[in-house]
Order: sequence, then structure tokens, then C-alpha cells
Amino acid sequence: MSQVEAVSTDITAIMADIGRNARVGAKALAIATPEQKRTALLTAAGAINAHRKQILAANAKDMAAAEEKGISKAFLDRLLLTDARIDGIIEAVRTIAELPDPVGTVIAEWDRPNGLHIERVRTPLGVIGVIFESRPNVTADAGALCIKSGNAVILRGGSDSFHSSRAIVDCLLDGLHLAGLPVECVQLVPTTDRAAVGEMLKGLDGNIDVIVPRGGKTLVARVQSEARVPVFAHLEGLVHVYIDKSADLEKAVSVTLNAKMRRTGICGAAETLLVHKDVVDTHLRPIIDALVAKGCEIRGDKSFMSIIPEAIQATEEDWKTEYEDAIISVKIVDSLEAAIAHIEHYSSHHTEAIIAEDADAVEKFFNQIDSAILMHNASTQFADGGEFGFGGEIGIATGKMHARGPVGVEQLTSFKYRVRGNGQTRP
Repeated sequence: MSQVEAVSTDITAIMADIGRNARVGAKALAIATPEQKRTALLTAAGAINAHRKQILAANAKDMAAAEEKGISKAFLDRLLLTDARIDGIIEAVRTIAELPDPVGTVIAEWDRPNGLHIERVRTPLGVIGVIFESRPNVTADAGALCIKSGNAVILRGGSDSFHSSRAIVDCLLDGLHLAGLPVECVQLVPTTDRAAVGEMLKGLDGNIDVIVPRGGKTLVARVQSEARVPVFAHLEGLVHVYIDKSADLEKAVSVTLNAKMRRTGICGAAETLLVHKDVVDTHLRPIIDALVAKGCEIRGDKSFMSIIPEAIQATEEDWKTEYEDAIISVKIVDSLEAAIAHIEHYSSHHTEAIIAEDADAVEKFFNQIDSAILMHNASTQFADGGEFGFGGEIGIATGKMHARGPVGVEQLTSFKYRVRGNGQTRP
């Protein structure tokens, strides 16, 4: 089942139709059985596997166009699909399919002295609008998570990933069709015209309940500035790794290397390394040598430069920059308190890590830093819904309202109260 690309140039009309169709799809999906949703997702996973060649061919078309534009290596890495990455997409969809269905779950229940029995029950949010840029896997993750949580989704991918996203959405539609659910539950905006984003931010006549942006700082800032509906978003991933004076050397080297260099273009990649002065003589050079060996550019403060003079002098701007590249800024700090102060000043409240064996230092780090995800002796690249056991994520939320951290099926639900009585009236 494929949704045909629009030929009309009336973007307002196109998007209004999509919004109305999404609302219809949301109503059907909200009352779908757990087995219907599971069937839809398992079928979709099978379709992605069966149409692997077509998906890779579509991605090759997107990659060729992106390379012609001179897009950065980090961007190309986010756009690229391989057999291994398709395997990951399939596994994510299957994992989401097998998660417990959140809809209708009783979160809490209690009895009142007057005999009323009250339940707080999970319900879908309704229609989710997802605006993303280059990563085709977002198409599958967002679609699968929304189906599982009973929400219709409107996907507006970037022009660079349009063909890849279209091929993946067609597989999701196959799953919905076989499960007897409306294909309008998952819709890909059929135009790359940027005016479509503006229409989504207006809410499509009240038909969008939440917007989730996945992309660079410019996109997220625009969404947060212009959206007339609630937004789950993070502006950027200014991620820090702190090496405490109690840090184990082997862990410090391996975790920092992975946090920075596993994939430099994702939001969980480390951008700043803070090293306690007491372990400079033992830990600093091995960590830096490991990073340089993998091709990482090092920028450091004055204290760091006096020890590693071959590095580049860091500027104030470096502490504020999400590089999304093989670059890291390094600062030597006098204490745990100084590290915490630096993080609180510059952090985007996405993810921070402490490498330490001192339990008191870890607890202080965890208690005093107000970021969505905090890691101890583990790579910041675990800041991912799939790694949290959510199957995937629709995004990482750094705000404090409703959802925070990886947004999975539970975070895509709200709740309602069910009150059961036996004729009670209020005096």
C-alpha cells in the first residue's frame, strides 16, 4: 500500500487533508487491539526485510544527491543505510512489536472513603507530528512507536532522505493494511516544500496534538519558536564526560573513546571532556593518545595546552559547540564541584557521564546535575531508546514537561481517570 506523492501545489490544502486523515486514523488506532498493533508491526518488519534491495536503492539515490550538494561526512553518515543498519531497523520494529501494550494500562488505583474506586489509565496522545532531517531510521522508529502507543503519526522527513523514508513508510503501510488498520495512521508528507513544516507547526486545524523535531539546532529552534502545539524536543546535544580523580584508567580510556568516536554525528556523542587535575599525570595522555589514534582533533584550555602543546587552543565558543564531528574540547578541572559547575553552565541537559570508582562522587554528580540522562562508567552513546529497552525512540526530550530522555511508547501516552461508583452523590 503506497500513498501517492501529491501533485497539487496547494500546500495548505494538502496538509489540511493529511491532518483530517490523521485524526480519523488516530481514532481507529486508539481502540485497536494489542494483537492488531503487534501484527501490523511484525508484518512491517517482514516487509522491510523483503524489500531491502528497494530500500537500499532508494537510499543510494538520496546519498548521491547529498554528495552532489557537498554535504558533510557527519550528515552523510546519518543518512546512509547499509544492510547492517536495515537489520537494526528490523530488530527495533520487532522489539517494539513485542513490548507490553501501554494503552489501557492502569497506572494507579485507589478507593475513597465514600466507596468510589478511581483508576488512572494510559491513553494515546492522538496525532504526533514528527519533523526530522537526515536519518531514515527515524521513519521506522517513529512510525512503529506511534502505532504501538495508539497514536497516528505525520512524518515530515528532510528532502535529503525523502526516497529512503518513502520506501520504509510503504512497508509500515503494508503492516497496517494486513492488520485491518487504516493506512492513514502513518502518513509521510508527500512534498519536500518547506511550507509543509509551517502548516504542521500551526497544528493543522487542531489535528496535531504534539510535535517532535529530530534534527539540527536550526530546525529545533524554529519548531520551538513557531509551534502552536506542545513540543517534545532537545535543542542540541552538548554532552560531557568527566574523569574523576577516582577513575579507573582502563574505563576512562575505553569509555571516553567510545563516547566520542563510535559515531560522532549522533546527539549522544561526547563533545567536552573534563579531567580532574589529580589524574592528569596518569590518565590524560592515554585518553588523548587513544582519541588521536582514531582521528579525533583535540582542543584544550590553557592548563591542558601546557601539557599537550600539540593540541589546538580552545575558545569560549568551543565549550558551547556541538561538533557532530571528530573534535573534542578538553578542560582540566580542580575538583568535582568545578566539573559540575562547568556542566551546569554549558550543558544542553541531554546526557552527561562520570567515570569514577568513588560512590560518593557519583551520587553527588547524579544529584546535582540536571540533565535528562546521567551515566556512570558507561558511554554516553547509550543515550538511546533502543539501548534503554524501548525498542527505539521518537526523540530525546530535554524539557521537563510530560516526557524527558528517550521518548518511547509510554512517553507517547497521557492518562485519563476512570471512576466507578454505586450511586454516590456529593453532599
